[in-house]
Amino acid sequence: MHGVELPLHPRPQLARDQWVNLRGAWDFAYDDHRCGLDQEWQNRPDVFDRAIVVPIPPESPASGIGDTAFHPVVWYRRTFAASLDESRRLLLHFGAVDYRASVWVNGQLVVTHEGGHTPFSADITTALREDGDQVLVVRAEDDPSDLGQPRGKQDWLPEPHQIWYHRTTGIWQPVWLESVLRAHIVDVRWTPDVPGRKLGLAVAFSIAGNALLLRATLRLGDRILVDDMYSVHGLGLLRDITLERAIASLDSDLILWSPEQPSLIDVTLTLLQGDRVLDGVRSYAGLRSVSIADGRFLLNGQPRFLRMVLEQEYWPESHLAAPGDDAIRREVALIREAGFIGVRIHQKIEDPRFLYWCDRLGVLVWGEMPVAYLFSPTAATRTVKEWIEALHRDYSHPSIVAWVPFNESWGVAELPQSAAQRHLVRTLYHLTTALDSTRPVIGNDGWEHVVGDIITVHDYSFDSSTLRARYGTPEAVERTLHQIQPHAHAIVLDAQSRRDQAIMVTEYGGIGYRPDPAVPWYGYGTVADQGTYLAKYRELAEALLDCPSIAGFCYTQLTDTLQETNGLFTEARTPKLDLALLRAVNARPSLAVPGEVMARMQDVRGEVPWVPVSPMLSS
Repeated sequence: MHGVELPLHPRPQLARDQWVNLRGAWDFAYDDHRCGLDQEWQNRPDVFDRAIVVPIPPESPASGIGDTAFHPVVWYRRTFAASLDESRRLLLHFGAVDYRASVWVNGQLVVTHEGGHTPFSADITTALREDGDQVLVVRAEDDPSDLGQPRGKQDWLPEPHQIWYHRTTGIWQPVWLESVLRAHIVDVRWTPDVPGRKLGLAVAFSIAGNALLLRATLRLGDRILVDDMYSVHGLGLLRDITLERAIASLDSDLILWSPEQPSLIDVTLTLLQGDRVLDGVRSYAGLRSVSIADGRFLLNGQPRFLRMVLEQEYWPESHLAAPGDDAIRREVALIREAGFIGVRIHQKIEDPRFLYWCDRLGVLVWGEMPVAYLFSPTAATRTVKEWIEALHRDYSHPSIVAWVPFNESWGVAELPQSAAQRHLVRTLYHLTTALDSTRPVIGNDGWEHVVGDIITVHDYSFDSSTLRARYGTPEAVERTLHQIQPHAHAIVLDAQSRRDQAIMVTEYGGIGYRPDPAVPWYGYGTVADQGTYLAKYRELAEALLDCPSIAGFCYTQLTDTLQETNGLFTEARTPKLDLALLRAVNARPSLAVPGEVMARMQDVRGEVPWVPVSPMLSS
């Protein structure tokens, strides 16, 4: 098999050099009467009456269809060339299909999957014909009326309203093929250990080891840090790779991952049987630590004020799907150009290629679960299953520094009254912590906290004096947490849950820039000219930076999204403000981090330069 490799593999932390991208034109059909299964459309090329560009959702213009009406079931079909080789296996990978997928190859069902944001794969070798074109068919079921289905910001009404957007149905992340031998690498997982000066490596294999070896070569730039060989026994391998010698011979800042120095250790893993190469994959890891202590967020043991921006990751031409690799990289670069060091991905499990660029360009990420909008045992089961898959997929990305299972009590709207819903939030918190003890977890972002390592508040007050009154002193913060309800919701439900958690305002601002009053807008306050816009942004940001008990903020939001026109950039990614002036506001030191204030004071006296945010330009 020979394919033209894209600039970036769809799965950057487990990438093979040879892979075939199935992006492009597929045959397509709507199944509004849900008759396709009974009529065996997997064997009926005549029913496919349209063409679609995969992996772009059919609701979007870039798909070639652009039909936003309700279509709960859709079908895809295409052919590809592959020859049957008894010594090899052919793997078919899907990045994400929303929501319930069934996949056939040459009429044979090869895999089913439920969950609209997480990947799945199938070994399709036994379904292949000996020669000629192979037929691939996908059925996707995505019922707009099913509010117990994790859907995030996808609207359940015919047209987008308030803060919800067009639906994304079917295939919306890459589809690709890989040819491997029977013995191959299935999974790679990295766990950084900064105090121990090591990386934990976990590798899963397709078959139990039999006189197999795994060679791991780790590089920092052109320098080889480690070149080790391990014996493989069973279906998995666990090793701690010590970096003590490499760290001792380097400036530690050169090897520790941070926004200012996003150092990544590039890895080649080679599976061997004697001198014969059975499989080889490229991966990478970042050595960094994340923790919460004494009310502060710590990165590599040092307090950091999180300057984050809310990101919907939605494009007008392709909706939740990225329009291309360049657009993904540019999106991450915009975050740094605007002066932020972090991003809170909102109600979406983001494409691994986006996380790759956050790893490479140094952007801290909060990973969030797209919610269902009804509470039921079925909705809870779906949420837990998909969240586990997301945690597994994204565990090794150094850019991810926090997990958010729930947002604003969506899907658990009766938290104050419902013991069952409080149990679900606590369950997701403890389950997340059990599966990943290396990152803080926020049980329910925004309000009605029953458990979590960070207490987060959503506060869209449009007056800086209100923000200062609520968060300007430790006493004011305690009063706000237990007495004030910024959005008519209690911030902390269980008084016993208040420990030494960090406190952050993880949604604020939402300024709508509306120079033309006739233009529709949606925001939490509006301004009519750029001067007022910058002044209001500075006023609100500085109010939070001046609060010694606030450990971070997240501004709403990076880009306009449909009717939600409160972005710092338009939907076309054009800035509404001078980015140099915006960066200057975000670079102001926070009173919550003494080191920033001291460095700023020294800078004023001309002793040392102080640059808390290094803008990552996209050139």
